[in-house]
Amino acid sequence: MNKIRIQHFFDSATFTLTYVVHDPSTLDAVIIDPVWDYDPATSKLSTQSMDQVVAYIKENKLTPHFVLETHAHADHLSSSQLFKNIFPGIKVAIGERITEVQKLFKPVFNMPKDFNVFGADFDILLKENEVLNAGSIRIKTFFTPGHTPACASYLIEDALFTGDAIFMPDSGTGRCDFPAGSAEALFDSITNKIYTLPDETRIFVCHDYQPQGRELQYQTTVGEEKAKNIQLKAETTKDQFIEFRTKRDATLSAPKLLLPSIQINIRAGHLPAPEDNGTSYIKLPLRQ
Repeated sequence: MNKIRIQHFFDSATFTLTYVVHDPSTLDAVIIDPVWDYDPATSKLSTQSMDQVVAYIKENKLTPHFVLETHAHADHLSSSQLFKNIFPGIKVAIGERITEVQKLFKPVFNMPKDFNVFGADFDILLKENEVLNAGSIRIKTFFTPGHTPACASYLIEDALFTGDAIFMPDSGTGRCDFPAGSAEALFDSITNKIYTLPDETRIFVCHDYQPQGRELQYQTTVGEEKAKNIQLKAETTKDQFIEFRTKRDATLSAPKLLLPSIQINIRAGHLPAPEDNGTSYIKLPLRQ
C-alpha cells in the first residue's frame, strides 16, 4: 500500500507539472519542479503558480523539507528560492552534474567572473543513487541525462518523477538538442534505468503538452511506456531512437523562455545581483 500522497499543479502557460509529495502520517513533504511565472513581454515576475502550492501546503499543515529540481529547466523559471521566505527550513536540491551546465552557460551569457560554477547556489548536490531523507520520506536519485547532461529523476516509494526525460506515452521523450544534450545518453537513461524498474512503477512527468487538445495527463507507468511510448518502446533500438530524435529536434523551435530560464535556473532560482540602480537584469545575447 502506498504511503505517500501526490498532488499535482499544472501551469498551462508552460505546460509544466509541479508536485507536492507528502506522508499523511507525519506531514513531511517535498516540492518538485516549482514554477515562477514570468511574462516575457513586460519582464514581470509573479507568483500565481507558486501561491497555489503554498496554499496547499498550509491547508494540509505540511512540513516541506526540500525543493527538488530535476534539471535546469529551459522553459520556465524556478521559484525554488521563494519558498525559503515562507518555509525557512526548506533546502533546494539538484543532481551534482548541474555544475556541467553552469560551466557551459557561464561564457554564453558572459556571467560575472565570480559566478560560482561548482553548484554553490544550491543547498544540496545529489549524487547518483544517493538516498535523501525528508523526514519520513525516502528519495532515491537516478541520473537520467540526455535532455541535458544534468537531468535527474527521483524515486519515492513506487513513484518516479522523471523531469523531461520521458513524457506521457503519446508525447514521447524530451528533446536532446540543447547544449551537451545527447539522444544516445537519453536512450541509455530510459532503457537502462527507467525501463529496468518494475512495470507497475508509477511515472509522473514534468510536462504535458496535451497533443490534439486532449485533457491533461501526467501519470503513467513503466509498463505503459515500454509498450506504448510513441518514440521509445522497449523494443526500439538505439539507432532508431537516435535517428528519430535527431530529425525531430531539428524541426523544433527554441522554448520561448529559454534565455531567461537558463540564467535564473543555473543560479538555483536566484536572480542576478542587482545593478547600481537596484534592478536585476537578464541578458539576451544578440546573434547575426
